[in-house]
Amino acid sequence: MRIDEWLGKDNTLGIDIWTKKYQHEGETLDEWFKRVSGGNANVEKIIRDKKFLFGGRILSNRGLDKFGKKGTLSNCYVITPPEDNIESIFDCAKKLARTFSYGGGCGIDISKLAPRGTRVNNTAKVTTGAISFMDLYSFVTGLIGQNGRRGALMISLDCNHPDLEEFIDLKTDLQRVTKANISVRLSDKFMNAVKNNEEYLLEFYRPEVDQTISKAINARDVFMKLAKNNWSMAEPGCMFWDRITSWNMLANTKEFEYAGVNPCAEEPLNAGGSCLLGSINLAEFVKNPFTDKAQFDFNDFLKTVEVAVIGLNEALDDGLPLHPLDEQKEAVGNWRQIGLGIMGLADMLIKLRIRYGSEESLALCEKISKAMANRAILTSAKLAKKYGPYPKCNIEDIISTPYFIANTDEETKRFVSEHGLRNSQILTIAPTGSIGTMLSVSTGIEPIFANYYTRKTESLHGKDTYYKVYTPIVKQYMQANNLKEDDELPDFFVVSSQLNFKDRIDMQSVWQHAIDASISSTVNVPNEFTVDETFELYLYAWERGLKGVTIYRDGCDRAGILSTKEPVKEHNYNSISPISRSTIGKTYGSTSSKRSACGKLYITINRDKNGNLVESFVNTSKNGICRSNIDGINRMISLALRSGVKVEEIIDQLKSINCPACARARAKGESVDGMSCPDIIAKVLQEEYYSGSFTIPNGNRLKDKQTDTGEENNNKCPECGKDLIREGGCIQCPSCGWTVCE
Repeated sequence: MRIDEWLGKDNTLGIDIWTKKYQHEGETLDEWFKRVSGGNANVEKIIRDKKFLFGGRILSNRGLDKFGKKGTLSNCYVITPPEDNIESIFDCAKKLARTFSYGGGCGIDISKLAPRGTRVNNTAKVTTGAISFMDLYSFVTGLIGQNGRRGALMISLDCNHPDLEEFIDLKTDLQRVTKANISVRLSDKFMNAVKNNEEYLLEFYRPEVDQTISKAINARDVFMKLAKNNWSMAEPGCMFWDRITSWNMLANTKEFEYAGVNPCAEEPLNAGGSCLLGSINLAEFVKNPFTDKAQFDFNDFLKTVEVAVIGLNEALDDGLPLHPLDEQKEAVGNWRQIGLGIMGLADMLIKLRIRYGSEESLALCEKISKAMANRAILTSAKLAKKYGPYPKCNIEDIISTPYFIANTDEETKRFVSEHGLRNSQILTIAPTGSIGTMLSVSTGIEPIFANYYTRKTESLHGKDTYYKVYTPIVKQYMQANNLKEDDELPDFFVVSSQLNFKDRIDMQSVWQHAIDASISSTVNVPNEFTVDETFELYLYAWERGLKGVTIYRDGCDRAGILSTKEPVKEHNYNSISPISRSTIGKTYGSTSSKRSACGKLYITINRDKNGNLVESFVNTSKNGICRSNIDGINRMISLALRSGVKVEEIIDQLKSINCPACARARAKGESVDGMSCPDIIAKVLQEEYYSGSFTIPNGNRLKDKQTDTGEENNNKCPECGKDLIREGGCIQCPSCGWTVCE
């Protein structure tokens, strides 16, 4: 089978994702099926049938250890939270770096770090606070590359910490912690204080100096601050921690403790814990789609659940020696967490002609999710009978949890009582940004974002033409029913901006009842959504039993959501003739020192008064670099910048150019900052382009990537320059499949 036969010849985006992300050095599709399925014919079949896909790390890395590649099969880890001392804080940074280098995303909780102003026994006298160390962890995340993508990091803080308000306000500064997402761990006690408009005490005790730092706040006021920042900046997210710790099969296991969550928050994990991901494509289980005879095939679905659980356990065994840290190998060996989830929910409902968020959709999803939980747990118990339970398994603790009692039938209860479980955690719902896009289905539990997107073609005469590109499921329906325009679509086609937020929360609540881990979730809301409505949304989410949620408001201050409107030009520069250097006038820039195999590069990137990148200069050490070649490269970069060439296109042309000298230097263990001088320059250019903003010497702030309307334009894909969409905790590009995290 060829890739265009599997994904469809018109699915150029999906083919591109497979080729760039998952194919290994020219392997055929059939070879890829064999590699990622681990030789299990049943697993290979459900992948071939597009009913199931493993998470991205398995799809790209499984089996490559035979070729000497160091790559984990786990998408996500939780790093042991740093203790309140400098050694532990920097040990945590080291663990982050090592885990990122193997391709894993990370979560860390900083609640054990003392708040600002606490006494310390060193020359500093008092600590700068827990928040100050977040910049370190963010820096490490941006520093370690992962095959063309940066690492993903989630930093969390408990709601009882005295630095809570500073944490909530952190992301209002676009220069701070730019390489991490942040979330607040909210307790039921705090949320009840919010609901009742009561005072709440923040408190931290540091035994080393016998000091208690405390601060009284109004819980509702602080929660309103959180809501306002979410409305404006889309962060921090909310994690309802008591629900996380109580609604699972480990709630009664005293030896187990949740230490944090992974970057997209669908996996609460213990210290050192990790999780393998895989998702079932619900859209493939609809018989007679788009007709009044459409129905969901439960028998086929439950068989797929069983095969998927077996497949994830096999991948767990394959990946056990591949974890970056010994503590991760130990944690995975003891608890054996897997994360089976879903994608294609919105597509499934459309094929069944059911409106997302309706009572009918909620009832169906409740039936599907509970059947999925029961069969997945039963399959894990059967594996425990065959291979033994996970080492820390305590049967009495499992069968007495409210989650287990609510989501299993009598056969499953009996089987677990006799044999235990092979896995301590089994179900989750991940964002599925790349794999969902590759299969052309909706991601996670999200509704479809839009019925169509606006694309642009550029003619030879300089005239732009805009046209509609329909979402795959919309295109399928329109073709099946001979519709010409999207305004002819029936009312069960509902997009995220049209949904009442309670319908969206209710859908997540139904699934969360059957999911023992958590759900990666971003509720997309329209621009007119208010701060008060944001407050109400988060309160309603807690009341409905969600474990976590965040929102993204269209057009908020932290731009980044895909727009269905025609795009504006990126800047005013003429796209044919370059702007002269004299016309630009005074420029402002910064210089980075980087190492190549031949010596040091001092790279300066300059901006004009409006914040546009306009020049690149490189000075070199006298250690063998060909100065004339470097000068030539930078003159061409500067000319391209002033001629309107997209910065992303310049970067794309320079990055990944190989130099034999740099390759030899890396092989010898020498420190070089890239694959060649052009590659190093491209990296600095990229860092500067995505640095957020720049302050010129007189104190005025220049915002990067401005549009000709003066508004910040951070919604462009770094790979192709097209608009981005934020769904399920990930930022992704529907044009080329680029994602920040999976």
